[in-house]
Amino acid sequence: MATFTPTKEENLRSVKSKNLKVALVGNPNCGKTTLFNQLTGSNQHVGNWPGVTVEKKEGFLEFKNITINILDLPGIYSLSPYSSEEIITRTCLLEDDPDLIINIVDATVLERNLYLTTQLLELQKPMIVAFNMTDIVEKKGDVIDYSKFRRELNVPIIPISANKGNGIKELLYLTIGYADKKGKPIVSKIYEDKIETVISKIENELKLGFSFNGVKRKINLRWLAIKLFENDELILRKVNLSRSQKEKIRLYKSIIPIPDNMDSQMIIADQRYKYIYKLCKNAVKRKHPLEHITLTDKIDRIVTNKFLAVPIFVLIMILTFYITFGPIGSFFRMQFEFFIKDILGGNISNLLTNLGAAEWTKSLIIGGIIEGVGSVISFLPQVMILFTLLSILEDSGYMARAAFITDKLLRKVGLSGRAFVPLLMGFGCTVPAVLGTRILEKEEDKKLTILMIPFMSCSAKMPVYAMFIAALFKEHQVLVISSIYLLGILMAILTAAIFKKPVLKGNTASFLMELPEYRFPSFKNLCIHVGERVKDFVVKAGTILLAATIVIWFLQSFNLNLQMVPDRKDSILASFGMTIAPMFSLCGFGDWRATVSLLSGLIAKESVVSTMAVLYGTGGLVGTSQVIMDQFSIISAYAFMVFVLLYTPCVAALSTIYKELKSFKWTAIAVAYQLTLAWTVSAIVYQVGIFVYNVI
Repeated sequence: MATFTPTKEENLRSVKSKNLKVALVGNPNCGKTTLFNQLTGSNQHVGNWPGVTVEKKEGFLEFKNITINILDLPGIYSLSPYSSEEIITRTCLLEDDPDLIINIVDATVLERNLYLTTQLLELQKPMIVAFNMTDIVEKKGDVIDYSKFRRELNVPIIPISANKGNGIKELLYLTIGYADKKGKPIVSKIYEDKIETVISKIENELKLGFSFNGVKRKINLRWLAIKLFENDELILRKVNLSRSQKEKIRLYKSIIPIPDNMDSQMIIADQRYKYIYKLCKNAVKRKHPLEHITLTDKIDRIVTNKFLAVPIFVLIMILTFYITFGPIGSFFRMQFEFFIKDILGGNISNLLTNLGAAEWTKSLIIGGIIEGVGSVISFLPQVMILFTLLSILEDSGYMARAAFITDKLLRKVGLSGRAFVPLLMGFGCTVPAVLGTRILEKEEDKKLTILMIPFMSCSAKMPVYAMFIAALFKEHQVLVISSIYLLGILMAILTAAIFKKPVLKGNTASFLMELPEYRFPSFKNLCIHVGERVKDFVVKAGTILLAATIVIWFLQSFNLNLQMVPDRKDSILASFGMTIAPMFSLCGFGDWRATVSLLSGLIAKESVVSTMAVLYGTGGLVGTSQVIMDQFSIISAYAFMVFVLLYTPCVAALSTIYKELKSFKWTAIAVAYQLTLAWTVSAIVYQVGIFVYNVI
């Protein structure tokens, strides 16, 4: 093994490479993304892999005049082709040929994490193993002998704590030096002699010649031999061998007796785990046995309890909404709105007056842009609070428990807890949530989940709820917003029940999820996660919403003869709005301005707020609440929020749904169903509400 001292800067003087490509590989919840964020900060790009929609994260950093491009590969448990994530990671490592692999392992559960490590070692590519969460190991009183792991695995090993930033600089020194030396691990003896003999014979057969995917690639023959021994289907399809070679390999494999309850892949896996267990037994001294009850175990006994799990989950969500929409969130929203509309808007209005600007100019800037875009931007503090709280729940490890808790409920509609992940993402944005359904193994599960996602209240709908709640539901804010979110979840479940038979076929897919230890979220990670959401929110406000606001202002300010009208009822927009407004009279909001606002929501849901601000001419903080109180009753306002919750998502989301469903028919069915459900439920809410009100 090549030696390298990571903390001595003089070791970098001989480094020739000025650009390095590094791949981060590890199990889910091993801290891989936390390390990625620590290394790259804001220098990240998130996209999708070519041909698929599994997320692809790339970033870069400059260290000692060397550019390091870092690729955060999907979290996987092995290199066997069980999921799209595993296929992508393996293909990247084999065909993209990074300069170095950094394998991140969770040092608190080495026996499980090192299984992937043994597979990566067999690729015989330059690799470093980063033992993460070593601060937790030390806190437990456990001792890891890193020198024993280095000698046995034959690769550089470095302890780090990505969450706290410990060991990051040393890791960078080691990365640059070791990648430049092109050091390749010497494979340790993992398998029994008889299995090693068969692997060697298959390897010798490959030396006679073969092509991989029709091309001669430099692929490690030992790794390829092991994959052929395991009967890896993807490899068997890609490796072109002669008939004679295939027959000889079949004869070699027949030497190993395989029990009836096992296959060749299980034999290899069993050998790896025996090797890992023996290694950890010699190199790790634990203060407590593995069966010792940890703090995480104690917490899980409560939060995943058969009877308490669901009530606790509901209480956590209610608390989240209370902080976001209650006194704290409302205070910051009102202060921000006051600054934008009254102070900023007032100063700009005075400036335009002093400059002698034309009336239409003042109307556009004040009545259009400031009123419209400002109405949406004013909810930015609440958006930040909501996503901060959700990020804390995710980074702490609780959201993995939420998926476990909802597995039983989702199975009743034919899905597994794995569908919880994209459904949860739907509370952020429908577009990535729909893309996230790629983690589902069955196409039928994916289709049904996509039909459910639009009923999860995305962050773009939140300003609409907040606007009405602030005006008409001040004393019951948490109750109202919780009921709206809960109604969306119930409608998603109803949708699953309705479409279960025509969509789903066969048994529900199995669900396996690792429950990580509870940990304090990293402040840097929170900043990055929330920053991404805030950036999306602000960019949308400055582009799509700005354009939509200007169009709405123009259509409500001019008639068909392009003459500016003193009364909005004579405008182009009013003519169109009044035509379709009667359709919503049963829902309680048959006013043309409310109707047009809903139409603008097809561009972006935030446009509902900006459009209403322009059409109603709310005129600042007090004006917004006053107009809502004048134009809507409590019942009609709630029915309006229900319609916003349930009706068709924005154009970007519809486009994504179409691409993922790959069917115009199912996309049309989804749109028709959403519109019908939205109108029906909001009409029922209004009519029942009016009936109860009259009776009482």
